[in-house]
Amino acid sequence: MSKPPIDLRDALRLILLPLSVMAVLTIGVGLLITKVLEPTTIGANDRGVNEELARERTTFWSDVTDVLSGLSDTPVIVGATAVLLIVFRLVFKRWNESLFLVTAVWSQSLIFLLSTVLAERKRPAVQHLDPAPPTSSFPSGHTSAAVAFYCGVALVLTLHTHRHKILNVLWWLVGLGVPLGIAYSRMYRGMHHLSDVSWGFLLGLVCVAVAANALLLRPRRRERDGKGPEGLRTARTA
Repeated sequence: MSKPPIDLRDALRLILLPLSVMAVLTIGVGLLITKVLEPTTIGANDRGVNEELARERTTFWSDVTDVLSGLSDTPVIVGATAVLLIVFRLVFKRWNESLFLVTAVWSQSLIFLLSTVLAERKRPAVQHLDPAPPTSSFPSGHTSAAVAFYCGVALVLTLHTHRHKILNVLWWLVGLGVPLGIAYSRMYRGMHHLSDVSWGFLLGLVCVAVAANALLLRPRRRERDGKGPEGLRTARTA
């Protein structure tokens, strides 16, 4: 199998600049919510979603959302990422896919941690079904991590099964369905507002897109344009 090269300097440029912008935007939106919008009608509507969900809780859905939320717990995401790092390297015989997934997952985590420290949004004023720090509501780390991991895996699989439409649909049903379920679960369990999980979803998507462009798509284009190892060999023998 061909091995598209990764230009590390180019990759760092393509990753650091847009993710720095995303970090600034995330912090800015968090401060806007906590310092400006919280006491307004927008903030009241945001809180109203959690209050409505809390009133309609049932034992069954509390158990279901507990399982769904657990699919994005830190040990699960870290462990699964570590396993797939090795699996992708062995299966695809290159580092592109492994580095992509690690970059997507860890970049959203860094932005999330920085934002929670600076924004310090209080969690919804309803009963919390999970233990967590009281001022780590924006953005939803569970949601951003779920998008980065599950959508990231779906993207890798799609690139290698692009001729099989049914498989591609399956990958994305799981890749998007699981994060959406986790986002709902975090609201249902009183851990995040709608705005928290919405921005967390966007954060995860941006991290996937940035990492994919730098570590998956550009190397594939370079190889297709004859700039990769296979293209160089062809040029020499032409």
